[in-house]
Amino acid sequence: MSDISIIVLGSSVAAIIGIALGVMLPALAMGNAISRALEAISRQPEAERSIMRTLFIGLAMIESLAIYCLVIILIVLFKNPLLEYIINK
Repeated sequence: MSDISIIVLGSSVAAIIGIALGVMLPALAMGNAISRALEAISRQPEAERSIMRTLFIGLAMIESLAIYCLVIILIVLFKNPLLEYIINK
């Protein structure tokens, strides 16, 4: 196998693993956050507004991690700097 095919294969495998973890872990964190917020609301219904506001801010932060992961994976797949280095060499 040539250097280019090894880099492409490695990048593809890394992208698959990265997107799997980059989506799965924030999804688990979101589920945990929503579960805890529902428990808090059931204990203190009068604090619903405050809990929901904090929950939505937290969910936005968690979702941004998944989006950053997606952006990095797209860069690795379509604009791989290491692949450009090998081709120009």
